[in-house]
Amino acid sequence: MMFPKERSNKAYHELVFWVGIIATLSYRIIVVLNFYSQLWVDIAWNIGTVGFIWYFIYRFSISSRRAKAIEAKKLIEKIESKKELNASDRQTISLILKGLKTSKAKINYFVIFVSSALALAYSVVIRFID
Repeated sequence: MMFPKERSNKAYHELVFWVGIIATLSYRIIVVLNFYSQLWVDIAWNIGTVGFIWYFIYRFSISSRRAKAIEAKKLIEKIESKKELNASDRQTISLILKGLKTSKAKINYFVIFVSSALALAYSVVIRFID
């Protein structure tokens, strides 16, 4: 099987999901912390940076494994030319599709969007009040 790591440790997947959430919130809270303490700004920035490095290396590795599996099995060519897919091809496609369907990356994207909008709104409001 070309794509076994996709089903790997569920606890690690969950950990990386929360690392991404914490990194996102750490960066966005900097807008508030700027008014209180440079130390806390630095702490939040470091947590966010380390978290994003970890999260995006993880997401990159998943995307790379999927792309390598698709390329190695020539899945695009087989589907476009309507060639027969063998059991291994179908299993690889199934793993990729299940991974896309169950991925919590969409939740991370939503948290990034909402927290960014809130941080931006806070920043604009606080500047008009000041």
